Amino acid sequence: MPLVLTKVLKWSLRWVPILLIWFLAISIIYFGITYLQVWMASGSDNSADGADAAVVLGAAQYNGEPSPVFAARLDRAYDLYADGLVQIVITTGSNQPGDLFTQGKAGYDYLRTKGIPDEHLVVIVDGSSTYEELAATSRQIARFGIKTVVLVSDSYHTFRLRQISNEVGLDATVAPTSGKAGFTHLMRETFAAGLGRIFGYRRLDAR
Repeated sequence: MPLVLTKVLKWSLRWVPILLIWFLAISIIYFGITYLQVWMASGSDNSADGADAAVVLGAAQYNGEPSPVFAARLDRAYDLYADGLVQIVITTGSNQPGDLFTQGKAGYDYLRTKGIPDEHLVVIVDGSSTYEELAATSRQIARFGIKTVVLVSDSYHTFRLRQISNEVGLDATVAPTSGKAGFTHLMRETFAAGLGRIFGYRRLDAR
């Protein structure tokens, strides 16, 4: 074996395990800190400050009927509107292949039934992910005279919503639903937020 290859092999056998151990240790610390941030954010609610509009993040709907998770978000937005904390409610979300309704339209119909007038509702159906929905909202709200928004979603989304809002240029606070943030959801959000901060949410969403 050539001398150069022998030296490379010896170097690899010595340093690669050490580098892997350091990488693993740093990853555990980084994602551990991110988990704490996600968990702590899940208990915060800034909705009392009010905003120009509430933005309801989309969730599953079945033939125009919001799923329980989606309905809880819509009910939270309705309460914000009824309490005078927002003047407009924006529903977001596209449809899945084969769906007859978009999430945005299903949310709109639900809130119309609850009594919010049409002129106080906006539907944005561009986007099938959290990043796409917030990016589309950021692009479109100016034409409605909206400058500040409160984002309505499940509590475990709070940290990532704030991160994405900063990336897409939204002046946003968060109003979570009352459901408890389970460990599985928190772990999933931890990895999503951790990777999003490293690679950028836009780049990560495009993968």
